[in-house]
Amino acid sequence: MGDVSDKIAYFQAITGLEDPNLCTEILQAHNWDLELAISSFTSTSTSSSTTDSQPQPPPLPPPGLAWKLIKLPVTVISGSLGLVSGAIGLGLWAAGGVLSYSLGMIGLGSSSSSSPSSSSTAPLVSVSAATSEAIHFVAEFERDYGNIGTMPNFVGEGFMDALQRSRNSFRLLFVYLHSPDHPDTPVFCERTLCSEAVTAFVNENFVAWGGSIRASEGFKMSNSLKASRFPFCAVVMAATNQRIALLQQVEGPQSPEEMLVILQRVLEESSPVLVAARLDAEERRNNMRLREEQDAAYRAALEVDQARERQRREEEERLAREAAEAERKRKEEEEARERAAQEAAEKQAALAKLREEKAQSLGEEPEKGPDVTQVLVRFPNGERKGRRFNNTTTIQSLYDYVDSLGCLETESYSLVSNFPRVVYGQEKLILSLKEAGLHPQASLFVELNS
Repeated sequence: MGDVSDKIAYFQAITGLEDPNLCTEILQAHNWDLELAISSFTSTSTSSSTTDSQPQPPPLPPPGLAWKLIKLPVTVISGSLGLVSGAIGLGLWAAGGVLSYSLGMIGLGSSSSSSPSSSSTAPLVSVSAATSEAIHFVAEFERDYGNIGTMPNFVGEGFMDALQRSRNSFRLLFVYLHSPDHPDTPVFCERTLCSEAVTAFVNENFVAWGGSIRASEGFKMSNSLKASRFPFCAVVMAATNQRIALLQQVEGPQSPEEMLVILQRVLEESSPVLVAARLDAEERRNNMRLREEQDAAYRAALEVDQARERQRREEEERLAREAAEAERKRKEEEEARERAAQEAAEKQAALAKLREEKAQSLGEEPEKGPDVTQVLVRFPNGERKGRRFNNTTTIQSLYDYVDSLGCLETESYSLVSNFPRVVYGQEKLILSLKEAGLHPQASLFVELNS
């Protein structure tokens, strides 16, 4: 559908008709043959104007900057990097009308044709092969014309790579198709193409690509550009949908002055487009850089938030561990206190039981009598306790009596008499009160052992 729109737009530009429906009807009547429709329309208009003796309208201006859109052959596109759609706004080129050629495979006709152009359906030219052909062309061109001193800086790479290079550098692509056998080729190369003025202008303002029509890619490009005369030069620009915009083609011999005039005009006409494309690319780069900076700032903020969240979780985990540890210690201390209280209670119960047993072992306190000894015991706190015992009672019974009272918190003590000082220790526990000299009465004090 793009080809139909291009034909309508170009027909409008050439004929001056503004009604697209009318243009469509005329083109349909001529089986969409653009040249036949234009010829029929202009001849009809001319004869009608002559008959009516009306004033002739001013001549129509030539087509706009991109006067042809050429679809590149698949054999050239497939082996290359390809073009990025929208590199340069197609709408700006088509302001004055566009004629579009969809060439598909380079055969451009019956596949059974035996003409040289039918060989363009040959297998794909790979990147390495296209690059090899370009390098070979540059070497041969420099060998044949390098002694002149100046020559265009033809890039040693395939056509699509050169087109990509021109698009990236926002320059037009200068194309030279070399026909080694043409009689005008040597003079054109020596006097025009390699002239100092043309070489300097091309090298400064264009990306230059050259190819020999003897080579595969050069031959295919000559078919694409419909080169009919040599020497052949063209100025092209990357377009959309795997197409190139043919801005100018120069066929046949040209003087350096004529070539410079043509190139300068094309450069001046295309300058607004290139500047707009460069500004658009810079804006995209700035926007991309801004997005990258924003993304970096977002990532940095996200990392900070993640670090804070990580620190918060670590702090919560630390506090949880500390709380768990504190709870564990509290439980251990509580269990220890409970055990200690239980042990103390058990000890107290055991002491109470022991005191009760010792008190029971003493029997009933005897009444006063000649065989009864009165014993008075003084404790470290000043408390005094007394009891009567049979004089046959042993010293051990006195210790049992003191223990049964529960007035001491220790079990390590000794019973001692003052005058004379006598310690009733382990060796005297089996002595009776009478044998120990404590009958009929005795006053003893409790001395704690250190």
